[in-house]
Amino acid sequence: MSGIRLINRALEEPLRMIAQNAGHEGYIIVEKVRANDNVSFGFNAETEKYEDLMQAGVLDPVKVSRTALQNAASVAGLLLTTEAVVSELPEKKKAASGGPEMDY
Repeated sequence: MSGIRLINRALEEPLRMIAQNAGHEGYIIVEKVRANDNVSFGFNAETEKYEDLMQAGVLDPVKVSRTALQNAASVAGLLLTTEAVVSELPEKKKAASGGPEMDY
């Protein structure tokens, strides 16, 4: 997957999750919103309608998405330029021990 498509997909995730949490198919909602040329057009999960979200009073803090993308890009760049990464191996869980035999 190319970098641009990856970023586009990441930017669609909040809308997809909002739609799924509202009981709708996320990918269908995303496609309907993308098909409209109006930048403030979207899906209002509260009313379950497609509308101009600015006129409906629905605001989205863009800074949250931008900061998340900047942090992800920073970590990706760090991993690409690092020669080694130190991480913890998952601990192997021991099988549950059996209790004492019951004396019937």
